[in-house]
Amino acid sequence: MKSILTKSCLKIKWFLTQNQLKSWDNIEGIHLKNVKRILLVLLICMTPMAFGADTIPTVNLSLSAPNSPQQLVTSLNLLVVLTILVLAPSLIFMMTSFLRLLIVFSFLRQALGTQQMPPSQVMVSLAMILTFFIMEPVMNESYENAIKPYLAEKMTYQEAFEKGAAPFKAFMIRNTREKDLALFFRIRNLENPKNIEDVPLTVAMPAFMISELKTAFEIGFLLYLPFLVIDMVVSSVLMSMGMMMLPPVMISLPFKLLIFVLVDGWNLLVQKLVESFH
Repeated sequence: MKSILTKSCLKIKWFLTQNQLKSWDNIEGIHLKNVKRILLVLLICMTPMAFGADTIPTVNLSLSAPNSPQQLVTSLNLLVVLTILVLAPSLIFMMTSFLRLLIVFSFLRQALGTQQMPPSQVMVSLAMILTFFIMEPVMNESYENAIKPYLAEKMTYQEAFEKGAAPFKAFMIRNTREKDLALFFRIRNLENPKNIEDVPLTVAMPAFMISELKTAFEIGFLLYLPFLVIDMVVSSVLMSMGMMMLPPVMISLPFKLLIFVLVDGWNLLVQKLVESFH
C-alpha cells in the first residue's frame, strides 16, 4: 500500500511541476486535460485507503434452496414478518377504531358543506390521534402480554403473535354486532363459538369492519339531519323572497358554522365517538 501511495504522490508532484503550480494563484494556468488527470490520480490514491478502511456490514437478500428444515422455518418467519409490515396500514383499518372515526369526520365535512375544509390531512391526522387514544389500553395489554416477553426471549414469535392479537380480537368482538359475526360463521359453516377464544381472527376482522361501516353511516345520518333542516329553511326563505337564483348553500353555510361552534360541536362529537367504543 505504501508503494502505491508513493507512486501516486510522485505522479501528482510531476503534474504540478509540469504546470508550474507553485502557489494557488497559478491554478488558472492548468489545462482542463491536466485537471482531469490530477483528479484521476487523486481517485487512485484514495482507493487503497478505502479498501483499508473498516468494512460496513451489509444485509444480503437472496433466493436459494434451504440447507436444513430450520433454515426453511427461519426464512418463512422472515417472510411472515415482512408481510405484516407491508399490511400494517391496512391493519389499522381492520382492527382499530380508525375506520369509524374517519368516515364520521368525512360525513361531517359533507354535511357542513365546507368542501375541502378541514383538509383531508387534518381529518386523517385527527382520526389517527383519536385511534391511538382509544386503542391505548389495548396496545398496552398487547405489549405487556406479547411483545415484552418476546423481546426478553421468554416465548416464541408464534406464542407472541397469539397473545398479542388476543386484546385486539377482544376489542373487535366487543364492538361487533352478533348479527355480523353470525353472518361469517354461517358463510364458513362453522359452529357457534362458546367464548371469545373460539372466534377465529379471520372471522372477527371482516365482521368488525362491516359493523363499523354500519355504525359510521348511522352516525353520519344523525349528523346530516340538523344541517339538512338548516338548508331547507334557508331555501324556503330564499324562494319566498324571490331569490331563486341565489344558491342556498352560500347562505346556509355561515349559519351551519355558527350553530356548530355555539354548541361546541367538535367537543360533543369527539366525546360521543370515544364513548361509543366498548
